[in-house]
Amino acid sequence: MFKSVLVANRGEIACRVFRTARRMGLRTIAVYSEADAQALHVREADEAVLIGPAAARESYLDAEKVLAAAKATGAEAIHPGYGFLSENADFAEAVMAAGIVWIGPQPSSIRAMGLKDAAKTLMIEAGVPVTPGYQGEDQSLETLTAEANRIGFPVLIKAVAGGGGKGMRKVDRAEDFAENLASAQREGQSSFGDPRVLIESYITRPRHIEVQVFGDSHGNVVHLHERDCSLQRRHQKVIEEAPAPGMDQATRDAVTAAAVRAAKAVDYQGAGTIEFIADASNGLKADRIWFMEMNTRLQVEHPVTEAITGVDLVEWQLRVAAGEPIPLAQEHIPMKGWAMEARLYAEDPAHGFLPSIGRLDHFVMPDDIRVDTGVEQGGEVSQFYDPMIAKLIVHEDSREAAAARLADACREVEVWPVRTNAGFLARCLEHPRFVEGDVDTGFIAAEEGTLASDCVSDELVAAAAKLIAEEVTWRFIGRDHADTWESRISQLFGFRLNAPQSSHVVLDVDGAKRTARLSPGPKPWSYAVDLEGSSHVVEQISGNRLKGLKASLRVAPSGQSFHYRLGDDDAEVVVFNSGLAVTVKPFTALRGSVESGSDGGLRAPMPGKIVAAPAKVGDVVTKGQPVVVLEAMKMEHALTAPFDGVVAEFNVAVGDQVTDGAVLAVVKAADAA
Repeated sequence: MFKSVLVANRGEIACRVFRTARRMGLRTIAVYSEADAQALHVREADEAVLIGPAAARESYLDAEKVLAAAKATGAEAIHPGYGFLSENADFAEAVMAAGIVWIGPQPSSIRAMGLKDAAKTLMIEAGVPVTPGYQGEDQSLETLTAEANRIGFPVLIKAVAGGGGKGMRKVDRAEDFAENLASAQREGQSSFGDPRVLIESYITRPRHIEVQVFGDSHGNVVHLHERDCSLQRRHQKVIEEAPAPGMDQATRDAVTAAAVRAAKAVDYQGAGTIEFIADASNGLKADRIWFMEMNTRLQVEHPVTEAITGVDLVEWQLRVAAGEPIPLAQEHIPMKGWAMEARLYAEDPAHGFLPSIGRLDHFVMPDDIRVDTGVEQGGEVSQFYDPMIAKLIVHEDSREAAAARLADACREVEVWPVRTNAGFLARCLEHPRFVEGDVDTGFIAAEEGTLASDCVSDELVAAAAKLIAEEVTWRFIGRDHADTWESRISQLFGFRLNAPQSSHVVLDVDGAKRTARLSPGPKPWSYAVDLEGSSHVVEQISGNRLKGLKASLRVAPSGQSFHYRLGDDDAEVVVFNSGLAVTVKPFTALRGSVESGSDGGLRAPMPGKIVAAPAKVGDVVTKGQPVVVLEAMKMEHALTAPFDGVVAEFNVAVGDQVTDGAVLAVVKAADAA
């Protein structure tokens, strides 16, 4: 066994590999970009090397810099993690040529499976069923359009070197094909350096089933059962589970056998995943499941396989790379219970799932489950990398118990001021269709209207009203004189013997106006709060602002509890509940009076790079038509016309880097242009 390992990656996966490497007594080495100088994975490593600027192509994707760091630190092995250089055969060859152990498959296997078109041809030869489509060399618009028409809409465009949903577009109508093709090609070039695509028939009720395979240098190949990754949004996996719901043993045997055949066809070594697409319109059937692609690396969702098998897949990777055989024979690999994983993203479901960036002033994860993360409180979520900030993993005896426990865990997440999808994840896990196992890759899109809506309860508003009333009072009379409840209550309500005492507070709850009437409650530190149509009693159950303790409230009659903290602005509080972080402050008429885009200005929702300009000054556009396309956090975001009109201004060019809030273009209504 080698004595040291460098992880050519960042964030959560680097921390994950380090955890196993340390347990095995290996020296750990990190690489990092300028943006990651204070990142968790840097501090967790025994040694760390700066390899370049924030942009991935100048740091984590620069093979020469990574290899130089390995040589400088005496690293005996390199683990690529997932993404970045993990499926780069040239990099694998360079590592091996330098006399360093490559913790991954042979370069020939990466090449065989790295391009989706070539991989499908190889699988056909190996007797593995594949999805009908086109994977030819002719990439002209004319040929691809003709093939799409031959296959029949809807079709799926996929970057041949793709993964993680990058360079993938579903096209429902022939007239939308050219625009989606160009977008997929740009994203393929940006993410993988290869604009080529293939086209597949789109399965109308698809399930995403994948099989974890493992090979060694002694000719052994095993599978570690299947996973279901059907809950996706924009082809990005959101919730994964193992085993797959609704799969009988005969279908499982057929799919896992096909996966092993696929791995053997390329003499596979190390951890890999064979991904299948299933037509779930009539349940899972062996003859309705087709090979889709192979990921020649460790998967993001590998923890659910670890949970049901009791296997540490990273340890297997390290041992197999060192020349050892696979530790277990096929018949000794168990499948116990049910595991689920939820991907916690830094994004805002209530505003179109826009990525959210910035400092993590408050970052609290559930402490009774497995949480894999590469960030911590005080860290930064950068515009330059993927928005996934943590994975929450549970293992229970049944699927129902796993879903319930994971939903509870998502509701315990507290993150601020960066927004997350924690509440959205909990709602997915509790949705009746998901609980029943009635899922496909279109589930989230079909249910997004209810799933993405972060509903602020009256109980939360009542809790916030108490906090805002106290905070305003404290600031008015001074904290030095507000250390008793009697002092506070008399200032808030006024002192009048034998008279009703109450006060009105007008709140700005994440931009929405709410009015509350407060009066003294039955206990010290408690308030009766009347809202429009509901009444509550709010009491302090732990902590207070003056002593800096962890603070929480309870609201009767529901009994719900809420954690909170002070915000950065005067009289602002942040209340945490059910995965949400709700910012509340006194209402002012000036705040939020104009809807974004209502003036026709298309503003950058985050820093990024302009990658396309579908419209130009003078063009007539309709509401929803793309005007400018921004790339940020490895995804494209199209900014569309807010109403029918004419493009009056265009302030950027393709290739420009823009800041958050910059006005990129302006659309004027047709009668005002």
